[in-house]
Amino acid sequence: MTAGQNHKQPQQKIYRNEWKYYATDRQLDLLKERLLPIVPLDRYAGEDGIYLVTSLYFDDHKDTCAGENDAGDNQRFKYRIRHYGAQAGETFKLERKEKLFGRCCKDTCTINKEQAIALSKGGAAELFWEAKDPLLRRFCLDIMRKKFEPKVVIRYERTAFSEPLTHIRITFDKNILASPRTEGFFTGIQDWYPVSQKQQILEIKFDRILPGYIRKSMNIDRFPVTAFSKYYLGRKTIEGVYK
Repeated sequence: MTAGQNHKQPQQKIYRNEWKYYATDRQLDLLKERLLPIVPLDRYAGEDGIYLVTSLYFDDHKDTCAGENDAGDNQRFKYRIRHYGAQAGETFKLERKEKLFGRCCKDTCTINKEQAIALSKGGAAELFWEAKDPLLRRFCLDIMRKKFEPKVVIRYERTAFSEPLTHIRITFDKNILASPRTEGFFTGIQDWYPVSQKQQILEIKFDRILPGYIRKSMNIDRFPVTAFSKYYLGRKTIEGVYK
């Protein structure tokens, strides 16, 4: 390397554990009481600890992401654009979530409303040349090469606990809904369909080891394990409605 050169090394991907369980409303209410003294609520949560998450999911013309999920492939990924709250604002999160042998890695970047609309309505070719973020450019390429397009909108209520020092995140996702009205992601959607009517989803995300005091407090062995995918089951819900 010559003087003055500073080649930035590519950042190594970090895959985290992501454990998912079914739980009832009553179980989650009791679990919240146990967690509050030991794990802080997420700083983005409202006064009641709950916030609304709305995501626009994409797939290619072959529905590869849905197919890989159905087949239980050990390596798969999906793209989504996400906003928080009941109405879309001026900023969004673009995310690419990758799963490898049960562990997850998520790349994310912030995009504005104009960029989000361009991604969802065939404007990726022009956006690619303007984009600076590597994830945004990668998604533009995938849209152009593999014909990724919006497939379904998923919305749910989330309660999140976050421990920054140990990098542990625990979430309760309730009232999961799906809509085929992808165009309404930016303007508002009226017709929603329940994805899971009886069961809610408990997720635990951590890097290497879940501390014993958290595991003991949660007593997680009593919850049924699931590989619940909001995107995949949202697609199946919509297919059932329109059969």
